[in-house]
Amino acid sequence: MLRILLLCLCLTTTAMYSQDDKTAKVKAAIDTFFEGFHKGDTTMMKTVMYGKFTTQTAFKNQKGEDVLRSSESTDLVNAIANRPDTEKWDERLLDYIIKVDNNMANAWTPYEFWRNGEFSHCGVNSFQLFNDNGQWKIIYLIDTRQRTGCNEGKN
Repeated sequence: MLRILLLCLCLTTTAMYSQDDKTAKVKAAIDTFFEGFHKGDTTMMKTVMYGKFTTQTAFKNQKGEDVLRSSESTDLVNAIANRPDTEKWDERLLDYIIKVDNNMANAWTPYEFWRNGEFSHCGVNSFQLFNDNGQWKIIYLIDTRQRTGCNEGKN
């Protein structure tokens, strides 16, 4: 009986460690993406991007209508690459909620966006990632954006 209990404990611990390790690696991929984003280093960003993929933004327009804007990840990379040196973008991730199943992961990251030290907007990023032979890569990104209902600087 003791052996069975120890075996169950060992298997549970191994499974929990494995999940925590996967979660940490997904978080590291997102952190690398944003490190490159903040530095304007698109080469760094691309190390955790799975080629070209769809990006979307869900928001309300000035009439209060729901809008979904779609583009390609290359548009984001080009915006970063062509950002003037005087333009400082600071996307502050407030939390990471990461789910992993086999070679697929989702990361939900609430954020605040600051431009040149001034609050701009807040929202949530939802990243879809794929484990490409041991390295987590972003394959899809959707975010929300709003200017109201934010707790800027209070987290």
